[in-house]
Amino acid sequence: MDVRSVELFLHLSHSLHFAKTSQSMHVSASTLSRVIQRLEDELGSALFTRDKRSVHLTQAGQRFRSFAENWLEQWRTLQMDLSLQSSELAGELTLYCSVTASYSHLPDILDKYRLSCPNADIKLATGDVAMAVDKVANGEVDIAIAARPEQLPLNMAFASISKIPLSIIGPTVSCNVRKLLERNPIPWDQVPFILPEHGPARARIDHWFKAMRIKPNVYAKVAGHEAIVSMVALGSGVGIAPEVVVDNSPVRERIQSIAVGVELEPFDLGICMLSRRLHEPLMQRFWQIAARN
Repeated sequence: MDVRSVELFLHLSHSLHFAKTSQSMHVSASTLSRVIQRLEDELGSALFTRDKRSVHLTQAGQRFRSFAENWLEQWRTLQMDLSLQSSELAGELTLYCSVTASYSHLPDILDKYRLSCPNADIKLATGDVAMAVDKVANGEVDIAIAARPEQLPLNMAFASISKIPLSIIGPTVSCNVRKLLERNPIPWDQVPFILPEHGPARARIDHWFKAMRIKPNVYAKVAGHEAIVSMVALGSGVGIAPEVVVDNSPVRERIQSIAVGVELEPFDLGICMLSRRLHEPLMQRFWQIAARN
């Protein structure tokens, strides 16, 4: 039994789909089948039952999954503890986060990281936080500060660092949108909305629309919370944004939070990286510092 085999088994035990696990874990279907067969031979028990339509864990597979999860966690903890005893760590680390996170959450983490790893070369890219998990999954960056998606990919590790409240926001400047918001009740079906293109914020406002029974009048779909805040400040419509983005915006005086009937679920903001890379010394050190920050 080795770490990679255990990771493949655990992914398959959750996906219960050989093709999906092969694609997500970047192995061929034949390699995945051989790994599972080897584990079954070593254990002397079948881990999965398979037919043409479905895959299921056997009772032995369920017991082995529990064992494998504990074993893998202990193995990674041991690797981290031993590697962090090294006095000098060098190399390059690429990070991705939103513009707001680059000055609201990242500086404190990087200050401690540079003290711990003075020879590490940090490269930072900023953009739409909704793209953060995909950037990591596609190998474009090593680590991202991201809002936890509703369904975190099984091959992704995530450590929460902050809870970020969300607000429905509107303009304070004199405009047609403000006039609509001043009516009682607010005619939500007439209010123009500026929506995120995708990501956790889009999922939350879609849930809000459903709870409020609103069929939104969509004015624009925008990538990035900072862009949404700017368009709201211009009087273009109503949007949804994390409070930290609004508080740090240069146009925050032109924006107001709107009381709504259904509370929005806050973001679980954290760092994410591929689980299989947690053993790498630079990645481990960043993970340890950020998770305890």
